[in-house]
Amino acid sequence: MPFAVIFDLDGTIVDNAEFHKKAWGEFCNLYKVPFSDQIFNTVFFGKTNQQVLPELFGRKFTTSEVATLSEEKEIIYRKIYQEEMKPVNGLIPFLKDLKENNIQIALATSAPPGNVNLVLSGLNIKEYFSVIVDDTMVVKGKPDPEIFLKASALLKREPSDCVVFEDSLAGTKAAFDAGCKVIAVTTSLNASEHKYYHNIINDYSNISTNFIRLKL
Repeated sequence: MPFAVIFDLDGTIVDNAEFHKKAWGEFCNLYKVPFSDQIFNTVFFGKTNQQVLPELFGRKFTTSEVATLSEEKEIIYRKIYQEEMKPVNGLIPFLKDLKENNIQIALATSAPPGNVNLVLSGLNIKEYFSVIVDDTMVVKGKPDPEIFLKASALLKREPSDCVVFEDSLAGTKAAFDAGCKVIAVTTSLNASEHKYYHNIINDYSNISTNFIRLKL
């Protein structure tokens, strides 16, 4: 196999940023914490709840406090999103193409296990992923490269042999710094806003295993 593929989840498998934004808005309203689109885009986007919550509330939290608050927010998100879920355009045919070509596929996401299961089960795509790394499996969140180094190690591949699909700056930087090949997806940011990538796509409608071989 010439390469392996690693997908992010939010904004890469599903275009769900607006639903996370709504969930954070409801959560912040419950706790009377200021919230705006600018705060979401500059502070929250692409990061783990463990990173976001101390910045949001302006204080430190214990591990158990983070777990409790995180689950409160994610319950709101799952309730909002479960009836609206759909894959990014072209994703399912692309996953099938990768599998038919015996390409290993991993998931590396800042999302918690409950959100991962919601999407993979809801879209019926769990079978495609031989490796799943979620936010419980890393110490440092994106933009630290830890999550992609862990995913490549579990795939038993060098990072340079892994092609990462990501939509956020934190995610693309993490993958880039890990030494992976990076394909940025413009679901969440315009092409001009991306900085860390080897190629860039709008969705998966015109991408295939052969495209990756030729472009990377």
